[in-house]
Amino acid sequence: MDGRRTNWAGNQVFRAAHVHHPTTVAELRGVVAAAPRVRAVGTGHSFSGVVDVPGGALVSVAALPAAIEVDAAARTVSVGAGVRYAELGRALHERGWALPNLGSLPHISVAGSVATGTHGSGDANGCLASPVAAVEMVGPEGDVVVLDRSDGRFAGAVVALGLLGVVTRLVLDVVPAFEVEQRVFTGLPLEALADRFDDVMGAGYSVSLFTTWRAAVIDQVWVKRRVGDGGPDPAAWGARPADRPLHPVPGMPAGSCSPQLGEAGPWFARLPHFRPEFTPSSGAELQSEYLVPRRHAVAALRALAGIRHRVAPVLQVAEVRTVAADGMWLSPAYGRDTVGLHFTWVADAAAVAPVMAAVEERLDGLDARPHWGKLFGVPPARLAELYPRLADFRALAADLDPGGKFGGPFTDRHVFGRAG
Repeated sequence: MDGRRTNWAGNQVFRAAHVHHPTTVAELRGVVAAAPRVRAVGTGHSFSGVVDVPGGALVSVAALPAAIEVDAAARTVSVGAGVRYAELGRALHERGWALPNLGSLPHISVAGSVATGTHGSGDANGCLASPVAAVEMVGPEGDVVVLDRSDGRFAGAVVALGLLGVVTRLVLDVVPAFEVEQRVFTGLPLEALADRFDDVMGAGYSVSLFTTWRAAVIDQVWVKRRVGDGGPDPAAWGARPADRPLHPVPGMPAGSCSPQLGEAGPWFARLPHFRPEFTPSSGAELQSEYLVPRRHAVAALRALAGIRHRVAPVLQVAEVRTVAADGMWLSPAYGRDTVGLHFTWVADAAAVAPVMAAVEERLDGLDARPHWGKLFGVPPARLAELYPRLADFRALAADLDPGGKFGGPFTDRHVFGRAG
């Protein structure tokens, strides 16, 4: 979010009447209690209108207390909502701990990533909300609410799009720190991937596939392995080991990317695709993402290959990743092992919109759930079918926020199915 009240990419203009940057929970409680409608924003990396609140109060959690407190006995860390993964990762590693998973960007906030069901990558790795053991938030009257795994409402309160309160602190499970090495392979034929999908995606602790869809080929296979772990070699299926560091987007310099060529390093500096000290791009892009059941992965890739002549002209790069199933009601990976199909488009909404619609049409019969923080056109009625616990979430929101203080136009329409 910048001085123009836009998101990072500049494609969303926030229409709040007031923008607040509280520095204490007490200050935040006062803001929430006084405002007619409130939405919280983290680092502004969502591309959808999920945090917009016309005429209401937009609350940034970036200045809230950022204390990072490890409980070694419980194997947890308590972290302020505005902390970014780069800060958290380094602090944990210095104390001998790690998170099991990270997203592509270390620049995003912990609370924002959790709230939108954002994910990292890996067959055995859940989304970034999976390690959450407890959530603390400010409720509609300025009250402080704490929910943990012992509470039957917890599964609905973690990936909640900010609809139950403004999150101030999270408790996350941690694991012992580990080292990771990363190698990149190029030119994997799409048919080889289709024939050996499970083998390719199981080649490392975390595997990402990148394609421009200009040909029936996966341009880059990024394999991240824990040091000491083995795994199949993508070269066996026709890919070639890269002889230099690469950026996922063709023609972009690789200096902003995490180290490759098998150079071992700490988990927090290898699991993301980008280094925390570099801005990964200018923000001149649009993004959408659809998450399909793992069993439909090959069918989805073939469906997209059938329209690559439409996709490629407005695409910078597409990424394919796997995510383990979880039990959080609004998570795109709820109840099923999942494959994420991510699109980084050119920054031309008019040109992208019809192509995005074509992608959604191709994926519709494959139970593709859109990422809440990305652009999509899936209608609310279809979302209610794709998210089987949506009715339960609506009931939970009615209980914790009966006046609907924490909603906005996006959530009114897509979560609650209200016209307007």
